[in-house]
Amino acid sequence: MQVEATSVERNIRRWLERAVIGLNLCPFAKAVYAKNQVRIVISDASTEAALLEQLGEELVLLRDTPADQVDTTLLVHPQVLQDFLDYNDFLDQADALIDAMDLEGVLQVASFHPDYQFADTRPDDAENLTNRAPYPTLHLLREDSVARAVEAYPEPDAIIERNVATMRELGVEGFRKLLAN
Repeated sequence: MQVEATSVERNIRRWLERAVIGLNLCPFAKAVYAKNQVRIVISDASTEAALLEQLGEELVLLRDTPADQVDTTLLVHPQVLQDFLDYNDFLDQADALIDAMDLEGVLQVASFHPDYQFADTRPDDAENLTNRAPYPTLHLLREDSVARAVEAYPEPDAIIERNVATMRELGVEGFRKLLAN
């Protein structure tokens, strides 16, 4: 798994650098990435139960670590929840865990998946690309960091519209080329 973990992390970093930061899909990502405040965890979980347990551990770590050390965490899980519908269902368990740990309003989970599909879209619609990552990924965010970033950003509601326009212009094939070695 070590060799694969290295490859997985390399692909995730490529996605972060070329798509998320490079296309400015998340205008808040560049600063925390440049400061090495993004924790990337390549999970070896092969079951949903193991992933949920690891998610709980990462939520505790993020809660208990100062933001200037780790502001956000990417929990990448290449061996479980490959099917998008299963992944999407799992997000309810992730939210329930946050609630059970009394972290609602403190931490949240954003979702990324290679086959991400928003409701009422077709699989090949360009807007789905905004949430596509090379592997299923749970993005753990601090609510206060999100609030500060949104407050400091002019017209945060325009981010989604701009991202969809960017992805429509780039297209599915352009996105694949962007992430290619």
